[in-house]
Amino acid sequence: MLVFFFAFAKGHAQILEPVKWTSKIEQKSGKNAVLIFDGTIEKDWHMYSQFTPEGGPLALEIVFKNQKGNYELVGKAKEGKTRTAYNDIFEVDETFFEGKAHIEQEIKIINPNLKTVEVTFDFQVCKEVCINSSKKFSINIPSTFKMDAVPAIVEAQLDETKVPALVVDTIKTPPASKVTEVAKADETLAKADLPAAASRSLWSIFFIAFISGFAALLTPCVFPMIPMTVSFFTKQSKSRAKGIRNAIFYGISIIAIYVILGLIVTKIFGADALNALSTDVWFNVIFFIILIIFATSFLGAFEIMLPNSWGNKVDQQADRGGIIGILFMALALAIVSFSCTGPIVGTLLVEAASNGGIAPVIGMLGFSLALALPFMLFAMFPGWLNSLPKSGGWLNTVKVVLGFLELALAFKFLSNADLVLQLHLLEREVFIAIWIAIFAALTLYLFGKITLPHDSPLQHISVGRLYLGLLTLIFTIYLIPGLWGAPLKIISAFPPPPQYSESPFGVGGSGNSNAGSEKGLPAGAELGPHGIMVFHDYEDGVAYAKSVNKPIMLDFTGYACVNCRKMENNVWSDATVLPILKNDIVLISLYVDDKRELPKEEQFVTAAGDKIITVGDKWTDFMISKYKTNTQPLYVMTDLEGNNLNTSKPTISYVSTAEYLQWLKDGIAGFKK
Repeated sequence: MLVFFFAFAKGHAQILEPVKWTSKIEQKSGKNAVLIFDGTIEKDWHMYSQFTPEGGPLALEIVFKNQKGNYELVGKAKEGKTRTAYNDIFEVDETFFEGKAHIEQEIKIINPNLKTVEVTFDFQVCKEVCINSSKKFSINIPSTFKMDAVPAIVEAQLDETKVPALVVDTIKTPPASKVTEVAKADETLAKADLPAAASRSLWSIFFIAFISGFAALLTPCVFPMIPMTVSFFTKQSKSRAKGIRNAIFYGISIIAIYVILGLIVTKIFGADALNALSTDVWFNVIFFIILIIFATSFLGAFEIMLPNSWGNKVDQQADRGGIIGILFMALALAIVSFSCTGPIVGTLLVEAASNGGIAPVIGMLGFSLALALPFMLFAMFPGWLNSLPKSGGWLNTVKVVLGFLELALAFKFLSNADLVLQLHLLEREVFIAIWIAIFAALTLYLFGKITLPHDSPLQHISVGRLYLGLLTLIFTIYLIPGLWGAPLKIISAFPPPPQYSESPFGVGGSGNSNAGSEKGLPAGAELGPHGIMVFHDYEDGVAYAKSVNKPIMLDFTGYACVNCRKMENNVWSDATVLPILKNDIVLISLYVDDKRELPKEEQFVTAAGDKIITVGDKWTDFMISKYKTNTQPLYVMTDLEGNNLNTSKPTISYVSTAEYLQWLKDGIAGFKK
């Protein structure tokens, strides 16, 4: 490990390739075959799984280049043995391979003349530093590969052509005490492994869906049907026992209907299609519009209803009685209550489907279970009906509150689209201001200060409504400091990150004692960590450095770089280092994982044949071609002509405060000579 860092210190930078790949194809049966990829990972390195959650290190992405018209994917790619560990920087559970990476993807060949399968792996592999690389596989299908032949294993060719390694992380291998094995695959990988983080995510979806089911139960479309339905079962059944059995079957039918809906969504979109779309601009914009429509409906502008003919036909079938009749009664409930449950179900399906896999099924199971339980329980104990509150205006209040929540949630999707495009139209302050307005309006509504179309006349508010109003008022007040840079940890998953804002430290820049001010900054500059002025374009930074005659510090960094954040938080903030970064050098931070596309005229192909398409590609190529390394963080001190100022240590990476400080002083001294 020390040898590794001495190599950096002495300027012996190198292109690292810690994973060596092999691949083969195995014919399964008929038109189906299995693509098998094996990676040998160097000691102390680890490669992230495709199941690593968003918001952390970059997950493995498998891209099938020539799929259309040639073959279909059968399910999700299966993985071999993986581990998981908590990352306290990104606050997520990472899932990764150690030593070996084994991945299988079953395909169904639909083009009998298919010669090759083109696959690209985009993956991140880490030790003290990390590398985000791409590998291209060109897997040959030999002429002897018959669709009805006995299964045979054929070695595939590996195209060693590489896309420029995108350096995106520098994270230490988690200590053994914090690492837990989450999946053990057998040799045939008959079943894909499910990381512990994914399991916890499914439990979260189930719990949220269950609570949403109870919320739907308290809407004007559903709540009045409880006594009506229970009364029907108790009167039509010849005995109490039969009434209970019928009610239980009714509840099971409700659950089955919604679970089947979840299965349909999963089947239509594929196990992970919507997960892949979660960062797609149009996906987020469309669902923003859908949720606005849902919210507007709940607030009373109109009702979303299925055709009346559907309900009439189902009611006719329900009159048949027996098991079939009960099943159609459950379907009638789903149709009649759609104007209230539809927006909730739609929102749940969007959120659950964005997680991929069987999440839509789990979501519908939780929702329908909460919806069905009261019908079953009240049928078993009819006396409980006397304890139910009477229907009234409070049911519409529940519906309106849900409308406000839908409205707030809608802006999460619009924010996602804005973040992907980097338009800076819905920055953190604007997002928080919108939420403050929404929840302030909800508070006024709960206190009876504003009314909506379907509200009943209100002489006074109930104690329960008062408490709920106080709760939303507290939440609204809690949001306000977020405009001035407060972290707002309770809602951290919803608004844009702090750096995606008009000011890195909130309105007025007062969220940090070292924040400084953005007034008077030169073109292309902004306030970065700890109020340090930073450029993100090389040419802009160099031009400014020449105008003020200061040395340049290049900071090759990444949005998903753990040790970059550690250096910024622990080293840059040091009282001896910070004044130098703020006053004595010009900082240029170049993000090598910036996915924004370059203008067409700025895109190019390197001498090695690599396509430079994104901003991150450009800075990665710059780092590799000039400094002969593909790891980060990477710090370089240069003069105004781009020449290195530190002769003994041209570049450094993840180092101590003392070493970093000395390196800075040496570079500045070299500039003054």
